[in-house]
Amino acid sequence: MSEQPPPRVRVTGPPRRRASGVRSAGTREIDAETALGEVFMRSLLREQLLLALRVLAVLALSVGLLPLAFHLFPALGEVRVGPLPLAWLLLGALTYPWLVLLGWLYIRRSEANERDFADLVGSVIPEEPR
Repeated sequence: MSEQPPPRVRVTGPPRRRASGVRSAGTREIDAETALGEVFMRSLLREQLLLALRVLAVLALSVGLLPLAFHLFPALGEVRVGPLPLAWLLLGALTYPWLVLLGWLYIRRSEANERDFADLVGSVIPEEPR
């Protein structure tokens, strides 16, 4: 009277592609930690650092100076936009979308830097003949 349960089925994700064994000469230079590979890595790290510093500067000049503006110009504290004081609106509501936008722009530019770096590494050093 008791039925056998159906056999168990293993559910897996889609098949994964393996990385091809072909690597550019530039990536081999980086992996071998040669002088040329070090120059490549330093250029990428410098670009990423400059990007981070630019985003940080924009953040400091926009959000960081708001409290200073309210301190230097106390009349701004009395300004109201609808039922909310301007300070609450700027620091409490508009800051977060601004942070999300800056983060999104940082990620996009950072990925573009990495794509440019990969293109540079792949194109600067010709592939060795086999």
